[in-house]
Formats: sequence, structure tokens, C-alpha cells
Amino acid sequence: MSFETFKFTAEINKAISEVGYKKPTEIQEKSIPQIIKKKDILASAQTGTGKTAAFVLPILELLIKDNNKVKGPRVLIVSPTRELASQITDSIKKYARFIRINSVTVTGGISYTLQNKLLSKPVDILIATPGRLLDLFKQKKIKFNDTKIMVLDEADKMLDMGFIPDIRKIFNATSKQQQMLMFSATLDNSVSKIASEFLKNPITISVKPEIKGHINIDQSLYFVDNQFHKQQLLKHFLSNKNLKQAIIFTATKRQADKLTDDLYHADFRIAALHGDMSQGSRSKTINRFKKNQIKVLIATDLASRGIDVKDITHVFNYDMPRFSEDYIHRIGRTGRANKKGYAISFVSSSDKEYLRKIERFTKIKIVSKVVTGMEPTKSPENKTENDKKNKSFFKKSKKKFKNKLNAKKRMKRNLNKKKSIQSRDVRSAIE
Repeated sequence: MSFETFKFTAEINKAISEVGYKKPTEIQEKSIPQIIKKKDILASAQTGTGKTAAFVLPILELLIKDNNKVKGPRVLIVSPTRELASQITDSIKKYARFIRINSVTVTGGISYTLQNKLLSKPVDILIATPGRLLDLFKQKKIKFNDTKIMVLDEADKMLDMGFIPDIRKIFNATSKQQQMLMFSATLDNSVSKIASEFLKNPITISVKPEIKGHINIDQSLYFVDNQFHKQQLLKHFLSNKNLKQAIIFTATKRQADKLTDDLYHADFRIAALHGDMSQGSRSKTINRFKKNQIKVLIATDLASRGIDVKDITHVFNYDMPRFSEDYIHRIGRTGRANKKGYAISFVSSSDKEYLRKIERFTKIKIVSKVVTGMEPTKSPENKTENDKKNKSFFKKSKKKFKNKLNAKKRMKRNLNKKKSIQSRDVRSAIE
């Protein structure tokens, strides 16, 4: 199938041609015809599958066909992070370069005065993060009377970040008759429940992660004893002459800052990227990284969404991701444009369950390696005697509890009861 199959207007086809797209991806092939038919869509697709174009291209086509002059916004696109909103904005500019479309982006960290000025003019497409969008709505700077299409991108992340109450308020402020498009990396019960609240008889589309696309990425893991051991291994790899640029993923903002400080004092060209930074600082950091002024970027999962740098040779999972989909997204930052990439994970004894889920999800056994002179003293593969004792702890009980949680509660109650009796006995003895 080619893009000509969708019968886009000449202006859109010209933009697609200049971008260099030859044929649509799976998510584009399945989504575009249904969106043009004005159907509600619930789609599961990872970042990097072409999902942004999957909804932006047909939306542009619908806007051209229904060229009513209204205050707007005619289309509302909501994303969980500033970086993703910025990426969507760039995509719209790229695909609408030959069309007269006014798109405005409103996110936190940007002056209200500037955003209010942009919103004073007719708006075709509004891209926003939930918090700032709700603020502007409460200030009566935005109305949704003219909104015909509403897109919820990365719905699972918005759920994780606690944005659904804000989304609900925004949705209730619309006519509720608009076409609804929801994209998510996963379609679990939580996402499906949200979809049933916002979507009307949606077409469900599921695209499996392009795990095969990571065939040119060398994936390996190194078992670590503690944080010091992990840092020693990281410094060893960062000194590799073949490393051009790298992203190091941490679980928390605090860890990102601490690690950045440690490596900065070790003379690495390094910077952090996370949600506590101002929008100006985040944009400046990303631009410096793209220009190779920063060699190593330490980031959290959400803050890194939307980063597209071709020369990233290494990705480090300093902290293992909790979700398998995040692992796919992380390592997908390297190995682009058919270049060789390296994905290195540091695994502690507490990470073994995350590792097991990732391997089951990707259907790949990640190779375990060691660095000579930095071998771990223990690994999750070799359980100690204490681990075995702890694992069999509940089996020793004569009573058959329903599960370990009930057993823990029962033991806690018994312990508290015992302490209470002992305390009463002591008071009696004193009296």
C-alpha cells in the first residue's frame, strides 16, 4: 500500500513526499481510513511506529474539507508531557507546510501572556498538556464549542501521571459529540475503562511493538551488587571511545540529578532532563544534546519522550524500567537509520522480576556479561541460602493461609497482641 491509496489532497501528498515517506506503517494503514470516516478510534501503538502521522495526516485532510471560519480550536490534541506536545507540534508543521493551518501549543513553563495572545486568534489545532489546558479553560481563555475532533495521546501515561480527572473535566466542557481518538502504548483494563467513558463505539486497533526493528541493537545486561558497583560499571562504559552520544535512564528525578552531579565532577559532558526543570531549561538541554554539545543525557522515561537524535550509540538502563513497554521505548532511542546501537542494562537483585517480564514480553533472552575486574559478588541467578529461607518462610507455618498477604497480617496481629499482653503484665507488676 502507498499513501496515494488514502487520496489525500495534493498539498498533503506533496508534504509526505518531501518528508520522504514511501509507504504507510501498520498503525497508519489501519488508522487513517477510519479517522477519515470520522470513526472513534482506540489504538495501541508504541512511540516510533508512526502513530503521530497516523492521526495528524487524516486530521489535516478533514480540516481542509471542512474549512469553516470559527474561533476554535477545531481540533484538540492532549499529551502528557511538554516534550511530546512539542514533537506533535513539529509533526503538524512538517505535514501542513503547504496548508494554511493555525496550530497553537500550550504547556506549562511558558508565559501565560504569550499563550493568551496566541489564543486570541482563530485556532485550528490546539496541542496541550492537561494542567495548563485546564488552567486556561478556567480563566475562560479557551472554549471547546467548535471542537470537532479530540485526541488523547499516550493515554496510559496520562493515567499513570494522574491526569484523568483533568481530562474528564476538559471532556465534560466539550459538546461530547466530537470525534474521539485515543492512542496508548497498552490496552489494559484501566485504559479500556477510560476509553468506554470517552469513546462511542470505537474501532479498536492494536499494533504489536516493532521488536524486530531492534535487531541492530546489541542488548546486554550486567548484574550489580550495589549503587557503587553500578556507577563503576557506568563510568567504564562511558569512557569507551566508540560511544558518540548516550542516554542514561533513571527511575527518579532525584536519581537523575545525583548521577548527573557525580558524573559532571568526573569530567563527562553531561546534563539531566526531567519534569522538575523549567520548560526553558528542558528545551535548551534537548537542543544542546541534538547539537552534540552534550555527550551524555540522564533522563527519566516521561521527560525523554519525543527525543529523536540519530547519533545516539548507547542507551543505559541505570535503573530497570517497571514496564516492558518502557524498555522497548528506551532502547529504541539507539540503533536508528540502520546504525549499530548498544543497550546496556544494570540489574540488581531487586530487578529480577522486571527482567523476567521484559524477556517474556520481547521473547528475547538478554545476554548476561561481566567486565573483568568488576564482576558481581552475587547475582539474581544465584540465590543465596538466605533467599531460599525467606522464600520458604510461609511454607513452615502449620496453618494454611489463603495467601502471603493474609499471613503477614495474621502474624502482625499476633505480634501486636503479644506485645499488648507483655505490656499489661509489666504494668501489673509495677502496680
